[in-house]
Amino acid sequence: MISLLALVVLIGGCGIYTLNPKGKSDIKSIAIQPFENKTSQYGFTDRLTEIVTDAFIKNGELKVVPEASADAVLVATLMSYDRSPFRFDQGDKVAEYKVRLEFEVTLNNPRDQSEFWKDRMTLEATYNADTQTEEDGQRSAGQRLVEAVLNKTTKSW
Repeated sequence: MISLLALVVLIGGCGIYTLNPKGKSDIKSIAIQPFENKTSQYGFTDRLTEIVTDAFIKNGELKVVPEASADAVLVATLMSYDRSPFRFDQGDKVAEYKVRLEFEVTLNNPRDQSEFWKDRMTLEATYNADTQTEEDGQRSAGQRLVEAVLNKTTKSW
C-alpha cells in the first residue's frame, strides 16, 4: 500500500514537467514586424529588425515566414538605447563599451489577435573599442533578444 501511494505521489508530482523537447509551445514559425523606435537613434530600428531576423534564421528553432502564414508575430518597440564606457585600460582610455537596449516585446497570435505574452526586456552587450564597432555590440544585443524571445516562447522552464 505504501509503495502504491509513493508511486501515485511520484507520478502526480511529475505531471507538471514535459518530455517534449520544445517545451510548452506549438509555435513553429514566426513573423517579425519592423521594430518601432521611441529613441533618438533614427534608422537604428530598421537595422535592428534585420539583425533580429537574421539571428532567428541562423538559430533555426523557429522558421521566419510572412505574417499571413506565421504561428506567431513578434512586435517590438525600442524604448531606450544607451552606449556607455564599460571598461578602461591602464591609460584611462575606453577599452570596452556597453550597449543597453530596452524593448517592449509582444508575441501575438495572428489567428485570433490575442497575445501569447508581453514583456519589457533589457539586453546588454559589450564590445571591444579597438577591434569592434558599435554595430557589433548592437548585433550581440540583438542576438540576446532572440535568445530571450526563444526562451520565453519555446522553453517550459
